Amino acid sequence: MNRARIVAVILGAFFITTGTLHFLRTPFFVRIVPPYLPAPLLLVQISGVCELLGGAGMLFRQTRRFAAIGLIALLIAVFPANIHMALDPQAYADIGPPVAFYVRLPLQFVLVYLVWWAGARRA
Repeated sequence: MNRARIVAVILGAFFITTGTLHFLRTPFFVRIVPPYLPAPLLLVQISGVCELLGGAGMLFRQTRRFAAIGLIALLIAVFPANIHMALDPQAYADIGPPVAFYVRLPLQFVLVYLVWWAGARRA
């Protein structure tokens, strides 16, 4: 198995896991939706389904490129929630220290790159 396929499988498992958590720990995810966005529950459910579908798509060569495009769009769409958490860390003190929210911001770009890299190779 080549590196791109290994990364794609790891990413697939990651997104399937986080997508599942959107439904198992829904109140947690609803809580981190920025207050200026409408219908937090619906947004959490939609993003959970997108993560599940994108994660599954990363597991198969035939769907990997399309899944990568969708996951990159999703990662960009949820980035405001990460910014919101970093700008209001006291509201999320029970989740982690403020520095964790700032570290998470550049890690989101690393994740976008890895999804793009693995998806572009279709190995």
